Order: sequence, then C-alpha cells, then structure tokens
Amino acid sequence: MKVIYNDGHVGEIEKDQELHVIRHTAAHVMAQAIKRLHPQAKFAYGPATERGFYYDVDLGEEKLTDEDLQAIEAEMKKICKENLPLKAYALPRDEAIALMQSRGEEYKVEHIGELPEDATITFYQQGEYIDMCVGPHLTYTKTLKAFKITQQSGAYWKNDKNNKMLTRINGIAFRTQAELDEHLKLMEEAEKRDHRRLGKEMQLFMLCDEGPGFPFFLPKGMALKNALIDYWREIHTRDGYVEVSTPLIMNRHLWETSGHWDHYKDNMYSTQIDGEDYCIKPMNCPGGVMVYRSQPHSYRELPLRVGELGIVHRHELRGALHGLFRVRCFTQDDAHIFMRPDQIADEIKGVVHLINEVYTKFGFDYFMELSTRPEDSMGSDEDWEAATNGLKDALESLGLDYIINEGDGAFYGPKIDFHLRDSLGRTWQCGTIQLDFQMPLNFQLEYTAEDGSKQRPIMIHRVCFGSIERFIGILTEHYAGKFPVWLAPTQVKVLPVSEKSMEYSKKVYDAVRLSGIRTELDERNEKIGYKIREAQQVERVPYMLVIGAKEVEAGTVTVRNRDTGESTTMGLEEFIAKVRQETKDRV
Repeated sequence: MKVIYNDGHVGEIEKDQELHVIRHTAAHVMAQAIKRLHPQAKFAYGPATERGFYYDVDLGEEKLTDEDLQAIEAEMKKICKENLPLKAYALPRDEAIALMQSRGEEYKVEHIGELPEDATITFYQQGEYIDMCVGPHLTYTKTLKAFKITQQSGAYWKNDKNNKMLTRINGIAFRTQAELDEHLKLMEEAEKRDHRRLGKEMQLFMLCDEGPGFPFFLPKGMALKNALIDYWREIHTRDGYVEVSTPLIMNRHLWETSGHWDHYKDNMYSTQIDGEDYCIKPMNCPGGVMVYRSQPHSYRELPLRVGELGIVHRHELRGALHGLFRVRCFTQDDAHIFMRPDQIADEIKGVVHLINEVYTKFGFDYFMELSTRPEDSMGSDEDWEAATNGLKDALESLGLDYIINEGDGAFYGPKIDFHLRDSLGRTWQCGTIQLDFQMPLNFQLEYTAEDGSKQRPIMIHRVCFGSIERFIGILTEHYAGKFPVWLAPTQVKVLPVSEKSMEYSKKVYDAVRLSGIRTELDERNEKIGYKIREAQQVERVPYMLVIGAKEVEAGTVTVRNRDTGESTTMGLEEFIAKVRQETKDRV
C-alpha cells in the first residue's frame, strides 16, 4: 500500500501498519465531513485506535442526532468519491499557530503551544480541510473504501474533568467492504451478548443513578460471584497461599509511604477522620505489606504467598463508566508474594502456570506483554533493570512468547500483562504479574537470612481475574449468558406441567436444593412451553426438570438440556449425582 509521509514523499508501508493508516485517514475525512456539515465545529484529538478511529469535536451548543451521524457518513463517502489528494507540508511553530488561529482551531493552537519553541509542525491537507498530523496517510481519499460511523459519546478535553466536555464521534474502517461486513456481524453478535443487557435480563446485577460506577449484585449475580470465589480459594489453597483481609480505609501516611499519594492520588477517594486525612484504598498492596511487617520472618518461611479478595475504589470519570467493565468499586483477586532473590524465577513460573490454568478453565487463549518502566516511576535504574530482567528470564525459561510494551509498567515495577481472547476474538487485559523492589524498601521490610543478617525481600503483585466484577462481565459476554453448569446462577429449574404435578415437583425441588445444587421452582400458572422457553432462552438455565403426570407416576424426572434442547428421562438420584459431579469437576 502506498502512503504519503509527512516529509511529502510517497512510499510503501508494512502490511501490519496498513489498518492504522486507513483509520487515521478516515479520522481526517470524517473531520472534513463534520466541518462541511457543521461549520462551527472545532477539533481536538482525532487518532486511529486498535478498533477504529475517533475525533473529539467542540460543536458549541449543538447536539448530534443519529440522523446527523448518518449524514456525516454520507458526506465522507462523497469526499472519497471526489478523490482528493492528500498533501503534506511542515511549518515552524509560530506559523503553525498562526494557521490554526486563522482557522479558529483553538484546541490545535493550545496543543501546538505546548510543543517546544523550535518544533516543526507537520500538516496534511485534502481539499479545503487542513489538519496537523505526523502521518502517514493514504495518498487519495478514493483509496478509503470501507468505513462506518458507529456512535457518539462525551469526552473531556485532555481527559480532564475540569475541561470542557466535547463530543467524541467514533468510527471503524477496514481495507475492504468484506472485512467491514464481517466486523459489523461481529458487532451485532457483541450487542446481543452485551453484559449490561444480559445482566438485567438474567437478574445478575443492577446499575443505578444513586451509585454511578458502583454495581449492585443481585442474588443470582452473587451466586455466580461466589462460585468464582470458591474456585479462586480452592486453587490458591492448593498452591500454598494464605488469605487475609485488610482495611478499606487507611491514613494518608501509609499511601505516602507506598508512593500511591504521589503517583495515584487523582484516582483515590479521600476523607477526614479525627482531623487526619484518610484514603479509601485503590489497591490492596499496602495492606498486604502491613500484614508482612506485623511480625519477624525467617528465610525459611519464604516464599510467603498472601492472597486477598479486597474491595477497592478508584475514581473514574463518569463518561468512562461502562457496565462492569469500568466501575468505581470492585473486588480485586490480589496476591502478594514475599520472597528471596533466588526464588524470583520459580515464583513467577508458578504464577504463570496458575493464570494459565484459570484461563484454560474458561476456554480462553491469551498472549502476554512485558511492560517496562514508565516516565512516572520510583526507584533506581539498577532495581528496575534487575526487576525487568527477572521477568524476562522467567518467561524465556518457560519458552513463552511475549510482546514488549515500552513505558507501560506500574510506577513501582515492570509487569507481565495477560491479554485473553474471548469467543468473539476480542481481547481483554486481566491477569498481571508485577515485580516490585520498591515497596519493600519504602516500608523497610526484612527477613533474617541463613547467616543471621537482615535482608530485604522482593515482592510480587499479581491477579488472575483482575477485577472479579469485570471478569464476570467478560464471562457473561464470552458465554452469551450460557454459563457452564458449575458457574450458572441457577443450575436447575423445576417446571411443573400443571397443578396436578405440583406436589411431586415440590418434593423434587427440595431434594435437588438440599443436595447443594442451585435450584428454582416455577410455580406460575403458565403453559409448560412458555416456562421452558423462558428458562432456556432468557434465564439460560443448564437443566430444566419437566414434571408431568408420567413423571409423577414413575417417580422420575424428564431432563431438558439447555444447549442441545434434548430431553432425557431418568431417576432423581441419578440426576442429582450427575449435576453434583459436573459441579465438582467444574464443567
């Protein structure tokens, strides 16, 4: 694919960069279309993204409708048919500011003003539209062939809630119409699986204006959540973890010592108690450190693996909240491992194996990223190098492939991030392993070495699920609400055909429920076909027990399978044993 670079020359681009160029060009074409239809528009940022492109636009008092979005897309297609050439040129900083001022682009002026005085600013132009950009771009608008405007939302300028709220217009673009059509089919399926819709439909959780970003888990959602937690506890107990619980609120001094106050305070909720500043914890790690520090430790005790299902709170902008995916309160399945330097490799390997086991259980495949030191970090170069090499060595000794993600580590150490793929091919960052030399130093943690000297332990921060709430959202969409038997909020639903079979149905219900299986009895005076459809298609219950006169007489149950729609008659004890075994085996 031929592209035009910001120095004006035209050349070929690597295959893996083509989509980025297409989407970046689509953002410029969209901006041109917006400007034609809404001359008052002023433009902020308009990048290509992993999934498409967007532009943040100041439209004054105007609010866009769905019809407006359709009109923008139609105008984009018109611009493409005009086959406008894209031209690139550069201006000194002062001239660039003057150009953007003359065009009324105050956000561009502000952005340029933040660049160094000796900076050279590059621009791209197609037709009457000019945009500052580093490129590259397609050479002609006609080569942009497959795109669609998808939605609009709100976004603060520079992602700062103190700034003006802008309109973010999102779109997608692909090389061909066939690729776009395939993606649209995927989006349609994703909409059907939307965990917010399914969560309401299946009565798992609720979100309300009284607590934006603070989800309410309903009884069925709690059953699902507790099944996940039971699984978490089982595998962690097996692997030698102990469990603790640390306070929700701790004083400011603790967060200053940990480094969170300097590096994370904008995302923390704080309050005053007895005239002293306190913070609601955004992370569990300082509490875990305090547990370790509460008593002396010997080298013989290490590694010490300490798990915590801790509730944390983080301030997220209201416009960024999204179901269970982006919330302000969630349960983090943390663990902190305190170890000697010679144990680093083995402990990282152990965590990798554990996370792999978890993701395999749910049918996810995944890839890994190694994130290195960010600009806003703490600690010495030597410690960062040692920590980064420790993670690299562990991954390489396991023969695992990974991607380097420069500058995206935690402020206290590098990390391995696990990105899982769901049944629709979407990726989610969930598990993480973070190697930390800094927090043990800040809190002066020690252990007594074999020679009697005092040494400082090294710390691993890690999660498997990440946020349990977010993981439930992912699972809901991954399974389309059809959870496996062991996870299903309601595993069995007893469906009497008529009032005549109600007494026996109640006995069946009691027997199944008392065996430890999550069971419901549908006592409504509805036709059996309606009951079956609702249990199978809305509530998505794995097994339905249809009880009619035949079952009453024989003392059996007719089992309808959610996934196959097939029905089988069997004895009640046989059925109970079957479900209990499937729950035990977590299938």
